[in-house]
Amino acid sequence: MTEDPAPDAPAPDAALAALVRESGRDVLATLARQVGDLALAEDAVQDAVVRALETWPRDGVPPSPVAWIRLTARRRAIDLLRQSRSRSAREERTVAHDPAMRPGWTEDVEPSVLEDDLLRLLFTCCHPSLPVAGRVALALRTLCGLTEPEIARALLSTPDAVAKRLVRTRQKIRLAGIPYAVPPDHELPDRWEGVLTTVHLLFNEGYAATSGPDLTRPGLVAEALRLARLLVRLQPDDAAALGLLALVLLQDSRRSARVHADGRTVLLADQDRSLWDRDAVREGVELVGEALRRSGDRPHRFVVQAALASCHALAPTWADTDWAAIVSWYDVLLAVDPSPVVALNRAVAVGELDGPEAGLALLDRVTGLEGYALWHASRAALLRRLGRGEEAAAADRRADALPVSDPVRSLLDPG
Repeated sequence: MTEDPAPDAPAPDAALAALVRESGRDVLATLARQVGDLALAEDAVQDAVVRALETWPRDGVPPSPVAWIRLTARRRAIDLLRQSRSRSAREERTVAHDPAMRPGWTEDVEPSVLEDDLLRLLFTCCHPSLPVAGRVALALRTLCGLTEPEIARALLSTPDAVAKRLVRTRQKIRLAGIPYAVPPDHELPDRWEGVLTTVHLLFNEGYAATSGPDLTRPGLVAEALRLARLLVRLQPDDAAALGLLALVLLQDSRRSARVHADGRTVLLADQDRSLWDRDAVREGVELVGEALRRSGDRPHRFVVQAALASCHALAPTWADTDWAAIVSWYDVLLAVDPSPVVALNRAVAVGELDGPEAGLALLDRVTGLEGYALWHASRAALLRRLGRGEEAAAADRRADALPVSDPVRSLLDPG
């Protein structure tokens, strides 16, 4: 006989959605380590979620929903192992002796073990034997929970191509016997850049969602911050890791000021800076200083980006922004990370320092961003400051025709 749910218990669908959003990657990371097969672990977790959809509306949300999903997924994984004809002797022993098959057994995982499992999954996704595109796609799928269309938008690809890439990457992990482990110190350099980049991509998708009704995805931001802290704990003297953590803290410090009550985006120039998280700013600025002290003549791009973010964080108002320092930092960033988006951002900064004509001249030299909405929107803003209204309206229309999240769309609407 099942117990009636408490009067204030969450609705089953809402509880399950929150669980998958907040804890799904933890469950997957631990199960992947336990069974040694990422694809099987993903199938088992998905089956556990389906089982919850079937039983929770009838029986009520269990007292420990995460433990319920974890246990159900593990038992399903064991069932899948039993059904496989290609099980190894090790897998046979896992099935025969796994405590999850004992009546009344519950799955409790210590926070420190969860952290280790997340790092194992992150480093597995970023193994150097995997193609770079496959690493990123797999990490965005498993660690971020992004759908294939969302990954496609983030990687400027197609959902079909992403789906095929994910299948190939999972097969490579299984067939090559890539271990679920944090690598020893001597192997870290080959994996480190990919891991840092993946966490940064995770943060970017949370900070400015590529699609959908919301500007941000707070769960992804929290996950990126958690992983960035874990990486600093793993390599406390690494300038790039310190820079990444600083960047995440400084950008996320503006969270409460970035969105109107009606969901519209608030530009940096218009934000109420009293709403910024000053504790995050303070920690971020301190980390920037530490990262710069540990950098050589060529600082890592995350250190430079964090230095740029600190310039904005330390300005009391938009009018007080030190644009000369920002342009100088963009010069450094272009030297270490010469990309069209960096060139775009530098042109916008020059437009603030030297005027819209100088900024527009630089912006029009940037190539490769014709499909990037913010390039057209930046042109529109500079053209409008120059009094060239018709050209600005045309640039706005081009920006509005390109895919962005709904809150950003409200900024691009020429009407």
